This record gives sequence, C-alpha cells and structure tokens, in this order.
Amino acid sequence: MKLAYESLKGLDRDRVISVVTPVLQAHGVDVVELIWRSDQRGWVLYLTIERPDSKDPSIGVTLDLCADISRDLSAALDVSELIPARYRLEVGSPGVERTLYEVRDYDRFAGKLAKVKVREPIDGQRVLCGELKGLDTDGRVVLDVDGHEHHLEPALIESGRLWFDWQAARGGPNTVKGRPTPGRARRAAQRDR
Repeated sequence: MKLAYESLKGLDRDRVISVVTPVLQAHGVDVVELIWRSDQRGWVLYLTIERPDSKDPSIGVTLDLCADISRDLSAALDVSELIPARYRLEVGSPGVERTLYEVRDYDRFAGKLAKVKVREPIDGQRVLCGELKGLDTDGRVVLDVDGHEHHLEPALIESGRLWFDWQAARGGPNTVKGRPTPGRARRAAQRDR
C-alpha cells in the first residue's frame, strides 16, 4: 500500500498504519491522504483513496467501495481501541483536482492539466497552469504552458495539483472546443450586466 501524505498528530502513527494497511490492501487501493483533524463537528479520520497506478484518480473509486472500506476500517479501528475520542471516519476519492505530493505523481499523470505553484517566479508567475508532460531525463517536471515547455526542478515546486477546467467541461460561453477565448469572456461578462 502506498501512502502519499499523512498527518496523524496526536495518534500513534505506526499503530494507525498497521490497522489501516490490511484493510486497504484487501480492497486493492492506495491511500493518497490519511489525516487526523478536528472540525466544527469534532474529530475526523479522513482518507482519500485511489486505485494503484491509475492515470485517473477517480477511476474505480465508487461510493460502494468507499462505504465498504469505511465499514471494514471502522470495525478494525474499534477493535484496536487506538482512537480514544469520539470521531467520524470519512473515506473518499481525491477527486479530479488531486494534489500531487510526489515527483512520480507528475510523471504518472502526464497528459493531464495541472496547476503548479513554484517557489520563485517564472516569467513573472508563481502559479503555472498547463499540461503535464511527465519527467525529463534529468528528473525535472515538464509542464507545457501555452506551447512553452518549462522543465522544473522538483525543489522549485512548492505545491501542485491536477487542474480540471470546469468552464470547458460545461461548454460555457468562454470556450471554443474546450479552450478559453478572451473575446468570448468579455462578451459574456457584458451580457451579464
């Protein structure tokens, strides 16, 4: 089982992993995020899962699968008695805008759109949006932004996530064949006034 990101402050990390691992292996999934946190309703153990090495983070992660994992994991956690407080267990998909935690994620999701925040501006920008092209031979992340390839050292990347163009998916007024067009955006904004 792979685990991309964890934040288990206040819990015995090794024991949590030892309880979670067999359940998730039995269901054939990897963990993207395993987080222990509180919110306005109390404590929550939050897991996002995906199928190993899938090029699409939501493929194969169904509501039924999440419910089955939640049921099995809840029973295992109750038996282990490692969480002393009342809590909720939430299991879900990382979604179409999955966070990219590891360098291999940038290679794995080559061909997808991504939004990458860099530590130092490139061409005056700290946030670059474009198509992931994987890794080059030197292990740098290749991001195509409007036809210009940027080869980014992993240490230069502050954060990254897959990016889904919701406007293009809706076929909204600002798009032609899935591409935003400034003229249409202005005309649509003027009609809305």
